[in-house]
Amino acid sequence: MVFLDESGFLVIPHVHRTWAPRGRTPLVRHSYRRDRVSAISAITVSPRRRRLGLCFQLFPKNIKGEEVLGFIRNLLRQLRGPVDLLWDGSPIHRRRLVQDFLHAHPRIRTHRFPAYAPELNPDEFVWTRAKARLANSAPRDLDELGNRVCKTILRIQKSDALLRSCINEADLPWSW
Repeated sequence: MVFLDESGFLVIPHVHRTWAPRGRTPLVRHSYRRDRVSAISAITVSPRRRRLGLCFQLFPKNIKGEEVLGFIRNLLRQLRGPVDLLWDGSPIHRRRLVQDFLHAHPRIRTHRFPAYAPELNPDEFVWTRAKARLANSAPRDLDELGNRVCKTILRIQKSDALLRSCINEADLPWSW
């Protein structure tokens, strides 16, 4: 089973509530730039072996159908047997290029989450954790942002407890 999702991280800081001495509001200084790092990830669940995994890839531009297709190809190289792919109804998932690939590979069965139900996808909680960890920081440029995002997602990838918490936080009818 594979839960897949995409997200974006801006160079503009994501401000989050924090602690500070009374009367000293923390300031995050930054330059206003709309540069972004786009990310795609997938939580993999092996019900038989009870193993969790996290695969991800970062892009310096918006993710399109070609990037989704490349990511799915990489996933298939790493996973054996049939793959149940659960994702949202994003337009990039419905691109002709992606759909043709899925039809040509019958070992992938896709399932779409209901519209406006991100709380069902455990991969959404990877982004929630990553953005919380990166909150209140002001990277100087796109490279620094990419490095911070990569380190943060690698931290989640290496922690079985964090991956399990993403599965358990999702409002799925079963827990891990």
